[in-house]
Amino acid sequence: MNLDFAQYQALIALYSDYVAAIDEERWQDWANLFTEDCIYRIQPRKNYENDFPFATLSFESKGMLLDRAYAIEETLFHDPYYQRHIVGLPIIKAANEGRIECEANYAVFRTKQNELSTVFNVGRYIDIIVPGESRLKIASRQCIFDSEMIPNSLIYPI
Repeated sequence: MNLDFAQYQALIALYSDYVAAIDEERWQDWANLFTEDCIYRIQPRKNYENDFPFATLSFESKGMLLDRAYAIEETLFHDPYYQRHIVGLPIIKAANEGRIECEANYAVFRTKQNELSTVFNVGRYIDIIVPGESRLKIASRQCIFDSEMIPNSLIYPI
């Protein structure tokens, strides 16, 4: 169940690269951290805990993530803002050859121009991580947020 130091370092690098890609608005890089047949869901905690399938956003492939990246860059119009992620160290729930199941708490702060930063979203990532060709990849990421509501609309990934 434990990872060796190199494996854990690779996992930490994946988490760091994930939030850096989002915070720096590098959407293609964000999508490339996932496997081709990935799952990415953003769901309220109440729905998750009650096994309700309803999610705020749900994508079932890297192609869908790339489509979202294109939409963010080219087609969505919104009041611009910055995001900043704070992510805790991942907790390993299970690990075997070729698969790591882990969780990490997160907080996302949002800053609009000429406004104070606010807490935008708080929750936990529930992940399945697998080896890729040159690095670990996200096979499944569920962003389970604690509040039942998100202010305004959800444009960027969590």
